[in-house]
Formats: sequence, C-alpha cells, structure tokens
Amino acid sequence: MAAGLEDRAVTPQACYHCGLPVPPQTDFAVDIDGEPRTMCCAGCQAVAQAIVGNGLADYYRNRDALPQSPASGGREALPSALADLGLFDHADFQKSFVRALGPDEREASLLLEGITCSACIWLNEQHLARQPGVLAAEINYATRRARVRWDERRIHLSEILAAVAAIGYRAYPYDPARSETLAREERRAALWRVFVAGFGMMQVMMYAVPVYFAGEGDMSPEIEQLMRWASLVLTLPVVFYSAAPFFRGAWRDLRLGRAGMDTPVAIGVGAAFAASVWATLTASGQVYFDSVTMFVFFLLGGRFLEMSARQKAVGVAEALARLLPSFAERLPGFPGGRDSERVLVGDLVAGDAVLVRAGETIPADGRVLDGVSSVNESLLTGESTPAHKSPGSALMGGAQNVDSPLVMCVEAVGEATRLSAIVRLMERAAAEKPRLVELADRVASRFIGVVLLLAVATAIAWTIIDSDRALWVTVSMLVVTCPCALSLATPLALTAASGALARDGLLVTRAHAIETLAQATHFVFDKTGTLTFGRMRVREVEPMGRLDASTALAWAAALERDSEHPLGAALRDAAKVAGLAAEKVVGTAATEEAPPPAGEGAGSRRAAGVPEFFDVRNTPGSGIEAQTTTGAIRLGRPEFVAQLHGLALPESVAASRPTANESEVSDASDDASSARVDTLIALGDAQGWLALFRIGDALRPEAAALVAALRAAGKRVTLATGDAWPAARTVAAAVGIDDVQAAMSPSDKRDFVLALQARGEVVAMLGDGVNDAPVLAQAQVSVAMGEGAPLARAQADVLLLAASLDPLRRGVVLAGRTWRVIRQNLAWAVLYNALALPLAMAGLISPWLAGIGMSASSLLVALNSLRLQTPSPR
Repeated sequence: MAAGLEDRAVTPQACYHCGLPVPPQTDFAVDIDGEPRTMCCAGCQAVAQAIVGNGLADYYRNRDALPQSPASGGREALPSALADLGLFDHADFQKSFVRALGPDEREASLLLEGITCSACIWLNEQHLARQPGVLAAEINYATRRARVRWDERRIHLSEILAAVAAIGYRAYPYDPARSETLAREERRAALWRVFVAGFGMMQVMMYAVPVYFAGEGDMSPEIEQLMRWASLVLTLPVVFYSAAPFFRGAWRDLRLGRAGMDTPVAIGVGAAFAASVWATLTASGQVYFDSVTMFVFFLLGGRFLEMSARQKAVGVAEALARLLPSFAERLPGFPGGRDSERVLVGDLVAGDAVLVRAGETIPADGRVLDGVSSVNESLLTGESTPAHKSPGSALMGGAQNVDSPLVMCVEAVGEATRLSAIVRLMERAAAEKPRLVELADRVASRFIGVVLLLAVATAIAWTIIDSDRALWVTVSMLVVTCPCALSLATPLALTAASGALARDGLLVTRAHAIETLAQATHFVFDKTGTLTFGRMRVREVEPMGRLDASTALAWAAALERDSEHPLGAALRDAAKVAGLAAEKVVGTAATEEAPPPAGEGAGSRRAAGVPEFFDVRNTPGSGIEAQTTTGAIRLGRPEFVAQLHGLALPESVAASRPTANESEVSDASDDASSARVDTLIALGDAQGWLALFRIGDALRPEAAALVAALRAAGKRVTLATGDAWPAARTVAAAVGIDDVQAAMSPSDKRDFVLALQARGEVVAMLGDGVNDAPVLAQAQVSVAMGEGAPLARAQADVLLLAASLDPLRRGVVLAGRTWRVIRQNLAWAVLYNALALPLAMAGLISPWLAGIGMSASSLLVALNSLRLQTPSPR
C-alpha cells in the first residue's frame, strides 16, 4: 500500500524524501530499494542516505503520506527511530554546512523559517545565546541566514535546532537550492494570504456599502442583520487564514514574556473582530468586518512587497552561492588520454585534470593546461568583459567558459576556492550588525511597549469620552504605529548597497564598512600594488664589482624565495626568465665560499651555487637580512643595506635616481598612458655594495581619476609608502596627491593614521601588501586589493576584486548615497510615527486607513532602499 502511494505521490519533478519540487539543474539522488530516487538538495540527499545506511529504508515503504511543505507548517520527514540517532550530529551530514574552527569549536550556516521582523531576529539571537555551549549566534534579517558557533563538548547541533523549534521557528542546514525553494514557497504562501484577504475585503465591502449609504428607514433590521452575518462568514477565512501569521507571532512572543511587532496588530485585529462578532450575535452595536478585512489586506500586501524587495536585495549573495556546478568531467588519463568520467565536484582533488566545455561553469580554482578561450568572471570581479585564457592562465571556480573547451588543472576545491572565500566574507558582513542597526532595533522593541501602554490609556479615555468610538480608535492606534519601518530603515539599505557593490567588483566584508566609507574624511593610499599595478619587473641589474650580474640576481632571488612582496616576486621572476635558477648559477664569489656547516638548522635556506643563507629575517618596509658563513648580508632599501657598511652610494648612481620633478614614461612594453615608477633595491654585506637592482612598475591609468574624485568630494588624500622619497613623489605627482609620506615602516604608517585619528579624522586606508596589515587594522575603514596578500585581505573591511580602481571610485559615491538613504528612511520612520500616533489617538484615523498607513510606511522604506541597486554613473 505504502509503496503504491509513493509511486503515485512522488513525481520525477518532486523530491522522493520531502516532496518539494526539485529545482532546475539540480542532480541529487540516492539508491533506495535498488532504484535511484531524485532529491531536491544536498540536505535531503544526506538524510535519505543516512536513513538507508542505518537500515531504515522501511521508513519509505511504510509511510502513508508525504511530509507537508515546510512553508505550510509541515514537519520534517524524519522517522522517530532516525531522530533518536542524532542525525544532525553526524559528521557526514554536517560536511556541507558545518566548519571546524578548532578541536571542539564548530560553526554552522543555517536557514531560519518563520522570521517576519527584526524582533524575530532579536528573539532567536537572545534565545540561542542563552543555550549552554553556544558561543555566538548572528542572524541576518534580509537573508534569514544564521551563523552559529558552539562548543561540541557542551552542546550538539541537534540540540541547537531543537532550541530554535522550542520558540516556534524552524532551522535548516543552509543549502542554496533549498533556500531558493523555501523563498519560492514563502512567496506563494504570502500571495495566497493576500489573495484571500483581498477577495474577502471586496465581498465584505459589497455588504457594508449599502448599510453605510442607507438612510433612516431604508433598510429593515432583518436585512441589516443578514448583511452582518454574510460579512461575518466572509471575514472568517481572512482572520483565521490570512491573518494567522500575526496571531502566531503574537502568541509566540507573549508566551516568552515579550512584545513583538505582531503583537499590536494581532490585538487590534482580534479586538475588532471579536467586538464585531459580539455585535452580530446580539444584534446591537457597531461591526467592523470591512475595516478588519481591509487592513489585513493592506498589511499583508505591504509585507509581501517588502519580502519581494528583500529577496531581490540579497540576490547577489544567493547567486554566488549557486555558481559552482554539482558535477565535473575529470580526465584521469590526461595528457595521454582524453576519456572523461563524470564525478561530483566535491570529489575533485588538487592535481586533477578537468574538461570544461564551452558554456559550462568552471568547477574549481586552477590553471589552464590546454586550450584557448574567454571566461566570464563578472559575478566574481565585476568585470563585464570576458577574460582571455590560455595555457598557464589562472581560472576561478564559478566563472563561465564562453568560447572553446578548456582542460584545467585543479588547484583548490570546495571551501578553499576564491568563490567560497568571497561567499564567506559576504556572509560575515551580512551577519554582523552595524551600530546604527542595533540602536534602531533597541528603539523599535521599546517603542512597542510604549504603544501598548498608550493603547490602554487611549481605550480608557475614549470609553469616557465616547464609548461607541473607543474600540475603533484603539484599534487604529495599534495598527497605524509602525516600528517595522524603523527596523527596516538601515539593514535593507545596507543589503541593497552591498549587493550593488558586489556586482561592481567591490566586496563588503564588514557590516560597518559602507557607513564608515561614506563618513571618511581622509583617504591614505599605499603605492605598490594599489596606485600602481604591483606587477614589478627587474629593468636593470648593476653589479658593483665583487659579483657579476647573473650571480647577484641569483643571490637576490634566493634571499626572496619565500617573500610575498611584489619586489621579491620580480627578482624571482627575473632569475627564472634569464635561466638563472640557483642551481645553474656559479658565480665567483659563490664558489669561493668556505663549505657550509654540516646540517641545516631551522630558518636556513640552501640552494646550489649560492651561499647558505641562515637566520633569515624580514624587516617589514626595509628588506631582508641573512647570515652567511662570512657574515651578514642584506637586500632591500639602500638606506637599510648601508647600515651594514656605512658607505654611500656611488655619485653616478645617486645622480641617476629619480627626483621629485621627474615623470618618466614607460618603455615600449608598458601601457603608454601610464607613468613608469622605478624602485632601487640594493644588495650588500659588511664590506660594501654588491649590486643594485632597478625594479619598475606602472601606474594604474584610473588612479588619477579616483584621486580627483575624492578631492572634488572634499576628502583629503595622502600617499604613505615604504618606498624612497623620489619614487613616492613621482607617483604622487602623476596622480595628483600633494601630501606624501615616504620611507615609512609599517609602524610609521600606523602611527601616521593614529595621528590623523587623534585630530578627529575618519581614515580610510587602501593597501595590498602584508606590510599594510597593521595600518589596515588601525584605520576606521580599510580597502584591500583582491590580489593582495592574504593577511591584508583578512584585515580589510572592503575587498576590491576587480583589476581596476574605478569600482572603488563608484563605491565611494554609492556609500554616500547609501548613508543619505538611511538617514531618509530613519527620518521618515520617526516622522510618520510622530504624526500618525497622536492623530490615531485623537480619533482622526479609521482602522482601514491605519492599515494603509502602516503598510505604506514599510513599503516606502523598502522601495527607497532598492534605489541603491541602480548602478552609479561610470
């Protein structure tokens, strides 16, 4: 019987486990009773696999109904025997949505169902925070996403989910496909409630209008009573179906001893309906069925539009989460064979060769092994023009191959990909609450308590003044007040702005970043890799007598072997291009070195043909010092190297260094529109200079436009760099910066920013290197280049993913617009409530008009925030 039911109930388009529709382009299946059964998401697949794996496949044969849709209040399709096993605590099930942060610390990404307002967010966060073992719980109103951290020794995930269910909400492991399905179900359920309320309102008005317009004696009491009964029947589905979310939310809040945003609405609707029912039963007094149906319709309509606006605002984050495909074509025999096998993307490992056909999505990070094509990376970098890819080019998972097939070598998969890092940073920003949001939430929660006290006072006063009007005046006052607009004012604007910035290639990773960027008064720029491309190359090697050019370059490359600095990379690249790998270099000085000590201790570096470098130490902002068997050696700024021997640079070299008035133009290999900036790096020991290296870079062509836009907006701009004064002044002059701070160590940069902050400046710092991490952390808002050092990216509040500075210029403009929109939203919310509350208490607002006012207030805030999704002028 049960098997036959399942065959009839579950279509190929429905999930065999839960019955929900299977999203397009989803391929999840589990073998049950020897047949592959289609699943809607990885969560259902894991649950079904666990059911089968634990010998509980009889559950599917014996169940006599599919579970209800989660959106309609159904329960999860878990047999009681499986629930006792603690399925959610199994490592295999947690693999897709739980991260280990330490030996016993875990973090999960969850999707919450039942969230209707910011008060729901506050309730869940507070309730979870009180659970023993929960370390942090942050929920984003716009996405309904929760990040929960806990100590596995004190509490398990199943207990956390049970704690959420205990207060009337439901939590699911986050899955992009399931999130989309639930959002669709949420919209469908909300639309049905609006439809029922609208249909009921129109029908009730048909019976109410004749009563309003009938003159004295025109309608008999029997006909009027019949109209009331008809209105009552038509209002029942509106109150008990359409308005049910208000009553459930209010009851949940009252059980927990607090008042949420549904409480005033539920009291108002319930009181008006109860009074109308009593008047109908006793055939006396006034009925308010038309007002009840009308403001339920307007309230639900406003919430539906606000929900649609919210889901549109979070579209970028959801789109990024869905980018990676489920399957890939692995080439196990490449390059000897081209036979492919279809595997799960999660089963790929570093080193695998994967075929990506034209039109397909790249499944992991890696490099091109074979083929030439164009790749669309717009969702990841904001750059709309497809990037040319050839053998050796880097590929990002989530980008789309446009023209021709490519064979790639996988370098990073899953959580290690750049796409996953971007999504995690966006989730972190969405989960955090700026100071302004927390303040608005506190005000809104207290405002509800004040409204309820005023409602009691209003009811008592109007009972004395005019008892016939007391009820509808009190109902109007309860409904018209709108803390929703106050709570929506900031988070919806920030969500919309974050999505717009992400589409343009500017990723917000901290919640306060947009607000602070808009208020920044002083912008401090690093030079290398920020105003310049950071793609340095050695233009000239000048030996100083004791080493030839090849040996000097090999020594420098060996010293910089582990460096992340662009100058170090330039030296290594130059040695490789010249065929001067260390093992191929035999310089005179190198061969005359005494044999190195036997064995290599920690911190030593050894390569054939060069001295043994040990006790290698990096001095940020200055250079590298190492020990050899004959003494110390340094590579870095000439002033740093000169400290070893105390000798000045030769006059011919010093005279050729760039001056503040020089503006060199790049050679033929450079972009003709970019100024060339050469940096002088020295190699020396205690006996004197060994060699000098001129390393060149090119200015970003859009740097001058960014600086000009900032100065036009009244911002002060400073160039703070560790490079020497001549190179710094050359760059500053080329981009239009007057204030230059050069030859600065990382601590000097940090002290400089501290001094600005002490004067009351709000500082925005832009950098890319590991040396910039301290000053990035010190600035009120920090921007790091997406291709910069990992440590700099970790400290940054904003990441520039694009290869251009133009998104930052537009981002500063959008941040200013966002701040203006937030102030407009807050001003409207305060002004609306300041006007509506006394008018309602004075009896000048009817219940149906109160419903319109409350809905319109929230909708106005939502629509005003969505204006931020309009791209800024380019």
